[in-house]
Amino acid sequence: MEEIEITTEYIKADAFLKFAGVCATGGQAKWMIEEAQVSVNGEVCTQRGKKLYRSDIVSIVGGPTFRIV
Repeated sequence: MEEIEITTEYIKADAFLKFAGVCATGGQAKWMIEEAQVSVNGEVCTQRGKKLYRSDIVSIVGGPTFRIV
């Protein structure tokens, strides 16, 4: 599990995917979220603007898992 450090109170799901290097564009992030390719704390995330906080676990279907620190 890779740890990703944020310096703000939270980060939105689509911005996190770009920040973590999972996808290169906001369009790719939007598609991944709409296609249920992203889970947050074990639950499928379908909201691009979902706020992610420290200690949240983000998993990508068929890909890496991240912990926000």
